[in-house]
Amino acid sequence: MSNSTFFCQECPTCGRRLQIRVQYLGRQVICQHCHGRLIAVDPANARFGGHLSGNALLQRAEDLLRSSDRPPRDFGPQPR
Repeated sequence: MSNSTFFCQECPTCGRRLQIRVQYLGRQVICQHCHGRLIAVDPANARFGGHLSGNALLQRAEDLLRSSDRPPRDFGPQPR
């Protein structure tokens, strides 16, 4: 019997929570449900901007769109 260690990562295609062996960190893996491809990255150790989950990416996009609705700030006269 194997004593493998796993971490959880969301599939960016279907959103399923996948259990991935730590041996596959940094490698491309395939979701057994939807056959989507992803790079195995432990979210607890990922740095911001590197590997966001699908939901986190959508939230970030919504935040950026909301912030673009604000009037532009006046930074004073622009040099010519």
